[in-house]
Amino acid sequence: MSHGLDPKLMVAQSQAIGISIIQREVTWDTYEEGFKAAVMELKQMGIEGAVFGDIDVQEHKDWVNRVCSGVGIIPMEPLWGLDPEQILTDFINAGFEAIVINVKADLFDEEWLGRKVDRSFLEDLRKLHSRHNVHVCGELGEYHTLVIDGPIFKWRIKMLDSKKVLKDGYWKYWLLDISRCDIEEK
Repeated sequence: MSHGLDPKLMVAQSQAIGISIIQREVTWDTYEEGFKAAVMELKQMGIEGAVFGDIDVQEHKDWVNRVCSGVGIIPMEPLWGLDPEQILTDFINAGFEAIVINVKADLFDEEWLGRKVDRSFLEDLRKLHSRHNVHVCGELGEYHTLVIDGPIFKWRIKMLDSKKVLKDGYWKYWLLDISRCDIEEK
């Protein structure tokens, strides 16, 4: 699930990094089925395991373990149990660049959209954490980001056209609706 983001942006991201991507059109009701189908396709290519970015939400880890066990691949959770603030600090210090593309409207306003994940962002998250118990890494869906550059990227993703949209679904959230992007040399 791309959290409201146009799936073409995931394709652009994979191209910028230089890796292949397998995508399935799914809904929340068909997500697990689509995930398993994609994993089975990867298994046919020789993939034996999958890496997940869960940090401390046990129900996410339980889902990963159950589903991976069901399709016979090894789940790897390298961030599990680490300090969320340290993870975000390490991400910033490593030279990755990410922008905020989705925020829960009851916690954030639209000004957070398009914001770069940097030290100032982390400081503002600390303040929100103390007032509203916002998870610094957004593990509870408080916000989502798109990584547009970093040490593993061969090219940088450049946003060309976007607008801020308030969506009302399972919960109300602000979305940075990116309609056009390009890949540029670093």
